[in-house]
Amino acid sequence: MEIDPLPNGNTGTTSIIGSSTDTTLSSAVSTPATSETPASKLSYLSDSLKLEHQFLRVPFEHYKKTIRANHRAVEKEVSAVISAVDSSSSDLSRDDAVSHLSSLVSRLQGLKRKLEEGSRVENLQAQRCRARLDHLESADADNLNEWSNTRLKRILVDYMLRMSYYESAAKLAETSNIQDLVDIDVFHEARRVIEALQNKEVSPALAWCADNKSRLKKSKSKFEFQLRLQEFIELVRADNNMRAIRYAQKYLAPWGATHMKELQRVLATLAFKSSTECATYKVLFEPKQWDHLVDLFKQEFYRLYGMTLEPLLNIYLQAGLSALKTPFCYEDDCPKDDPLSQESFRKLAVSLPFSKQQHSKIVCYITKELMDTENPPMVLPNGYVYSTKALEDMARRNNGKITCPRTGVVCNYSDLAKAFIS
Repeated sequence: MEIDPLPNGNTGTTSIIGSSTDTTLSSAVSTPATSETPASKLSYLSDSLKLEHQFLRVPFEHYKKTIRANHRAVEKEVSAVISAVDSSSSDLSRDDAVSHLSSLVSRLQGLKRKLEEGSRVENLQAQRCRARLDHLESADADNLNEWSNTRLKRILVDYMLRMSYYESAAKLAETSNIQDLVDIDVFHEARRVIEALQNKEVSPALAWCADNKSRLKKSKSKFEFQLRLQEFIELVRADNNMRAIRYAQKYLAPWGATHMKELQRVLATLAFKSSTECATYKVLFEPKQWDHLVDLFKQEFYRLYGMTLEPLLNIYLQAGLSALKTPFCYEDDCPKDDPLSQESFRKLAVSLPFSKQQHSKIVCYITKELMDTENPPMVLPNGYVYSTKALEDMARRNNGKITCPRTGVVCNYSDLAKAFIS
């Protein structure tokens, strides 16, 4: 009896089907774990560190943003003080001059407090960058398990923050003592904007655009334009047409040179109104437009800080699923212990190619050992396959009886047939 290989969804394993019979022979889910040598651990560690770009980039970008914001605030305040000094008249009375100087001193004292607070925040963020560098430098073959466990927690915190589970993320970071290794404070900035957009308010989002105007302009972002369009739509929805027209003249007209078609479509809503049944304009009044703004903001936010657009957890899972995905994973008899038997993993792997498997490897379901010429596969009458070593051991302990661990069928050892793989 010859057996033809059919790939399944498990790394390095396959199910096999008999050519001369219709009996399906099932194999196990994974190959046995082997102990890693120090050299292989170092190689794994080196490859892992290549994926830590976001880990260092985010706090550095946050640090630079804080420095720029503090610099702008100081420049603005100093310019105001200098202007106040230059504009002071030389013919002021003594009392007026004292009052004027007192106000300048008070303003300078306020500037000093701002500088001290800004310096404190900058130092904290610099320490965070240093802590992450130290964390990467601490990775070696001796503490690989502990380091990998910390990285897993970082990835989970990142996922929670992106999914808006802020309290859960903060709790995990606190209990794991990894506050300096995650970006909770950065995501709190995004949280304010996201919650405002979910409440159909654009002011915080517009303020965020103003704070990051130069960088958004450099990346040719359309986020501010989309916010302005939504504000215009809300004015039309409220039947406040004259105010909508004035708003368009002030805030939408400057975008005409680059976004004329979109402007024309949105401005046409003045004639169609929010109650229109015309699909082209009806969609502009649907609540999902606000969800689109949330998604657009997240993309711009991630890009601004050098984050991946997909959560790190999804990226790592897809890397693993790409090695598991085969046509067999989508068949009805896909084993339940195959991750791709679950709909959530199938959805995550939908855009991934099938893995290329040129050689079949059959692993015993019982012992998790490879079945080969030294330990050949044996077929039970019900079609399931296990290794000779496992079945001989079972027969020795049960007076020559074999019990299939998956179906409970009992048979004699003499009823087994050897499987041959071509």
